[in-house]
Amino acid sequence: MTRQELIQQIKQKKSFLCVGLDTDPKKMPQCVFDLHDPVFEFNKAIIDATAPYCVAYKPNLAFYEAYGLKGMESFVKTVNYLKENHPHHLIIADAKRGDIGNTSQMYARTFFEEYDVDALTVAPYMGEDSVTPFLQYPNKWVVLLALTSNKGSQDFQLFEDRDGQRLFEKVLAKSQQWGNEENMMYVVGATQGKMFEAVRKVAPRHFLLVPGVGAQGGSLEEVCKYGMNEDCGLLVNSSRGIIYACNDDHFAEVAGNEARALQQKMAEQLKRL
Repeated sequence: MTRQELIQQIKQKKSFLCVGLDTDPKKMPQCVFDLHDPVFEFNKAIIDATAPYCVAYKPNLAFYEAYGLKGMESFVKTVNYLKENHPHHLIIADAKRGDIGNTSQMYARTFFEEYDVDALTVAPYMGEDSVTPFLQYPNKWVVLLALTSNKGSQDFQLFEDRDGQRLFEKVLAKSQQWGNEENMMYVVGATQGKMFEAVRKVAPRHFLLVPGVGAQGGSLEEVCKYGMNEDCGLLVNSSRGIIYACNDDHFAEVAGNEARALQQKMAEQLKRL
């Protein structure tokens, strides 16, 4: 999916919602366990219920890798189901890969050739040669970690150098020498609030993937106030607040209702553009 196609989907759906598929069997309703592949069937039901209200899905690889080959089979089936039945949705594999160059090449081949997802989260700590292999694929996206929503983000990401530049600002500035707004996004946590202003000073046009709205307490209004640009420039992710909103036979219907409620709030924010 190109940048322009993504912008078009946002305008068409009046939504910049990304639904996180952090699928945990311990939290899934009992009704799906009678099915052959409960994780995939849960995902399928969630996807069908929420697809009208979102523009992206973000399966978190940790929740699939934890169950070995069976879990990865559920992941692959989920990706294939999205591509076949909801082809206009961006698929982001949340795997946070990044290693020395030849290893990153293999990670890139895994996700962009074998699994054929649209985007992959990547850790920038090891520098240019660990990131650029992911940028060699046309119409694929690197989603680089910049300023995350977890408490520990303060340990390193806010560290200032002698010139007063914080580490996340250095990541934003330096990485723009490797990629551009057509193939690189940044992860910026919703809990960072007004820090979005600092992000936009360095990366005014890039899309930002924003986790932390909902269960982690981030404010959609604050994210939009400080982070939205002329193209929207945001993909706001909600996982637990949508997919685990209900734990009985009506789980998919309730998830759809939660997604619709968030989409309606986003439609109001998009009126500012």
